[in-house]
Amino acid sequence: MASRFLLIVTALAFMAVFLLLPLISVFAEALSAGLGAYASAIVDPNVQSAIWLTLIIAAITVPANLIFGVCASWCIARFKFWGRDLLITLIDLPFSISPVVAGLLEVLLFGLNGLLGSWLSDHNIQIIFALPGMVLATIFVTFPFVAREVIPLAQEQGNDEEEAAVTLGASGFQIFWRVSLPKLRWGLFYGVLLCNARAMGEFGAVSVVSGKVFGETDTLSLAVESLYGSYEIQAAFAVASLLAMLALVTLVLKAVLEWLNRDELNAVKRKRTA
Repeated sequence: MASRFLLIVTALAFMAVFLLLPLISVFAEALSAGLGAYASAIVDPNVQSAIWLTLIIAAITVPANLIFGVCASWCIARFKFWGRDLLITLIDLPFSISPVVAGLLEVLLFGLNGLLGSWLSDHNIQIIFALPGMVLATIFVTFPFVAREVIPLAQEQGNDEEEAAVTLGASGFQIFWRVSLPKLRWGLFYGVLLCNARAMGEFGAVSVVSGKVFGETDTLSLAVESLYGSYEIQAAFAVASLLAMLALVTLVLKAVLEWLNRDELNAVKRKRTA
C-alpha cells in the first residue's frame, strides 16, 4: 500500500514539475502584459504568416503520411516480400536520426552546392529555403507516426474477413474500402493526430532548410525563436502558447478517441491475453 502511494506521488510530482509548471509558465508569461498585448502579438502580420505557413505544411504533410501509412501497413501486414524487414527498419529511421541532421542531408542533396543543386538551379527550381524544402523535411521527420500506429493494428486484426470477402466475389478495392479500412480507422485517427501535432511543432529540420526569414519562411516554432532572439519576450510566449494549445487539443482528442474506442480496445486486449 505504501509503495503504491509512493509511486503515485512520485509520478504526479514528476508531471507537475516537468509538464504542468512549464505549461502554466508559458501561458502566464504570454498573458503577463494583458489580453490586448497578447492579441496584438497573435495578429501581427509576421506571426499570421507563420501561422498560415505552418497550416500549409501540415495540410500537405498529414495527407502524404496518411497515404504512406495505409500503404505501408497494408503491404507489411498482408504480404511477405523481399525487403519487408528493410521497409520496417526504414520506417523507424527518423526516430534514430536527429531532425537537424535530416535537414542537413536535405541541404546536401538539394542545396545550391548539393548533389542535385546545379540541375535544380538550371531549371529554376528552388527547394532549399522555400516551402518545398520545408515540406520535405517535415514529411521525413513525421512519416513514422501514422505507419507505426496502423501496422500493429493491421497485423493484430488478421485477414480472415478479407478472405471471406474474396470468396463472396468482392473486388480488391471493395475489400480495402469496406473491410480493411474500417478496422484501421482508430489507428489512423491516432496517427493523424500525432503526425499533425509533430508537423506543426517541428523545429530542427525545418530550421535548417527554411532560411528563417521572419514573416516569409518562419513557421510557428521558428517564430518563437525569432521573437525571443529579438527580445520580444511576451510575443514569443504568446506564439508558444498557440503551440501549447495545439498539444492540449491533441491530448483531448486522443482521450476522446480512446473513450469512443474503449470497446474495441478491450476486445483487442482480451484477444492478446487469450
